Amino acid sequence: MAEENDTLMEFPCDYDIKAMGPASDDFDAIVVDIIRRHVSDIKEGAVSSKHSSGGKFTSVTVNIYVTSKSQLDAIYKDLISHEQVKYLL
Repeated sequence: MAEENDTLMEFPCDYDIKAMGPASDDFDAIVVDIIRRHVSDIKEGAVSSKHSSGGKFTSVTVNIYVTSKSQLDAIYKDLISHEQVKYLL
């Protein structure tokens, strides 16, 4: 397993997570609910979303404060395991 120092990032830090999936009324809520399992405080205005030009997909960006690489890895693992999340940046 990689050690905590095996990253170019310095923790703690602010970090943007972008998840993309099918356009739906609840995709934003799904992404935020998954992230809230790992981050206790998502500030007001930290969530933004944008629909694709064809309207078939939505990207949701959430700015969070992360304290470790393991926390960030766990967030990504939970997000990508959800059936509606197709891509992560």
